[in-house]
Amino acid sequence: MEIDGQCHCGRISYVAEIDPQRVSICHCRDCQTFSSSAYRLSVRTGRENIRITGTPKVYAKTADSGAIRLQHFCPECGTPMFTSGPDADVGDRVIRWGSIRQRAELAPMRQIWCGSAAPWIDDLEKLPGSKAG
Repeated sequence: MEIDGQCHCGRISYVAEIDPQRVSICHCRDCQTFSSSAYRLSVRTGRENIRITGTPKVYAKTADSGAIRLQHFCPECGTPMFTSGPDADVGDRVIRWGSIRQRAELAPMRQIWCGSAAPWIDDLEKLPGSKAG
């Protein structure tokens, strides 16, 4: 599936080919912190499948797993865009779901690091909600 997206201010944009079956939720503590939320949604694709316009700022973080992950984000508005391995020119890119224009079409297919999940995560359907917006 072809997707496109951008950061909040539009400085960084991309077009990518992804497999919708690879959309996942990560409950690790790093993803909770980076997203300022209970979890982070993303989709992995090969580096060759994504064309990026603009130059993201990059921050290297050692994950809970011990792996070094590069966090790519907009230097202007701070929107998280991608992650990659320690060599940004090799391997996969993980695209952050919130930056994808077609996100309504991309439901998560799996969850990882569930041991770090917020204890209330399975109770969300019990909360009152609004369809506005």
